[in-house]
Amino acid sequence: MSRAARLLDLLQALRNRSTPVSGQDLAAELGISIRTLYRDIATLQGQGADIQGEPGLGYVLRPGFTLPPLMFSADEIEALVLGSRWVAARSSDSRLSSSAQQALSKITSVLPADLRDRVEATTLLVPQGANADSIDAAEIRLAIRDERKITIGYRSLDEAVSRRTIWPFLIGFFEEARIVAGWCELRQDYRHFRVDRIETVERLPERYPKRRAVMLREWRALYTRKS
Repeated sequence: MSRAARLLDLLQALRNRSTPVSGQDLAAELGISIRTLYRDIATLQGQGADIQGEPGLGYVLRPGFTLPPLMFSADEIEALVLGSRWVAARSSDSRLSSSAQQALSKITSVLPADLRDRVEATTLLVPQGANADSIDAAEIRLAIRDERKITIGYRSLDEAVSRRTIWPFLIGFFEEARIVAGWCELRQDYRHFRVDRIETVERLPERYPKRRAVMLREWRALYTRKS
């Protein structure tokens, strides 16, 4: 979780309470250490949040504090709305779709009224159309994020299913399909796999031996030469 997201979560946790809450309870709720909590409270106080209290006594947020308004141009608003709606409508990854909607909702909630109206009034629409996948693509995203190997059951064009262990490092979102790029241990080379042909996916505990950024550079260099 980014520090900015953590601060927003802390602010929301304080807003949900009208009476002081202990630092230990807040830290447990947010899944952070007590030392991190104290630093985050000091940061919010420095930004103007009227958080009263101290270690051992508990904390309470006095009413009236809001984050500074986010300022976007009309074009920037439409770009954000279009991108979020595309992910929500076209991704077969339910967690990613939900997160896109939540992100847009969070942005909208802190916009000035006139810009908030633009979000509701935008005429940029995205049709539904994502291919149905057999697996939860969020599992692949998590493996990429953690640089972990995955084992997949992959169905080829002739309907044969093979078992592969790959090192995934990228998901490409195309109009008709989502493609996973990774190092295939069976082929000992970079390969591409359509998500809608992956029958099963299992995240493995082993980290792959190369950093994701290194693999991405190698892959780009390889396909630049081929093109």
